Amino acid sequence: MIRNDHVDAVTLSAFTSAVVIGGANFVAVKETVDELDPLYGAAARFGLAGAVFLAIVAIGRAQLPHGAALVGAVVYGALGFGGAYALLYIALVELSAGVASVLMATAPLFTLALAVILRMEKFTARGLVGGALAVAGIAVLSARSLDGKIALGYLLAALAAPLVVAGSTIAAKRFPRTDPIATNAVGMTVGAALLAILSLGAGESWTVPKQGSTWAATAWLVLAGSVGFFWCILFVVKRWTASVSTYVLPLMPVVAVALGALLLGEAIGPEEGAGALLVIAGAYVAVLRQGRTGADAPPAAAPARAP
Repeated sequence: MIRNDHVDAVTLSAFTSAVVIGGANFVAVKETVDELDPLYGAAARFGLAGAVFLAIVAIGRAQLPHGAALVGAVVYGALGFGGAYALLYIALVELSAGVASVLMATAPLFTLALAVILRMEKFTARGLVGGALAVAGIAVLSARSLDGKIALGYLLAALAAPLVVAGSTIAAKRFPRTDPIATNAVGMTVGAALLAILSLGAGESWTVPKQGSTWAATAWLVLAGSVGFFWCILFVVKRWTASVSTYVLPLMPVVAVALGALLLGEAIGPEEGAGALLVIAGAYVAVLRQGRTGADAPPAAAPARAP
């Protein structure tokens, strides 16, 4: 439930900005993987973004996590930035920005499912209905891969990415909480290092971009897509509940689909449209509607994450 005394134009603007930035990120990633190898592109993005966050920590004289909290930040970074974004960047080599954004919107649902399995939260009928809707939507989205239009491996990578994000959220709950900026500084740096290792292991080429559009997309992903998105979400969470902030997730595909069609010429067919509606409805019913009760149910209601 939104805290009515904090519903103001500035907070609504921050929320809207997070939706637009998050949706645009999928299009920007799609643009970078057209020229740069995916793991290398992800490593460069988070290496630069991590450096920006470390600079913010130094300027603000915030304390970096240590002890158990440092272990938690490392696990969070390895899974949430290293593993999840390796899968997402690979998926976007083939998938459209719109389809990838829809599948990433299932992250809160996967988080809730893992929380129930680990007995961190209770099983609910709403969760079952939401899960069934999401599974139906994924099945519809999978139709194009089954008839050979999309390689199944890319679809599986896009499905695995939100599952890894869910795992990172669950893992983070097991460790002491620290300053979110410092945690992201460590997490992004660790994730970038892991992505770089994976890139070298895969034999990717580390080349300087030649196209202006790639430079522009990379700059967007580092500054607006990582640092800017985080600041918007943090601003919203401080004024609204964390549950409400997760409404960013089902709205991002709307922006991603629109920008994908406008900037990349991506077409959305009936399968993608129907599948997207089912997945978003499933996420809303199972997880996001919990925000209307006023409960910030952790860990399913963790703040939204930029793609």
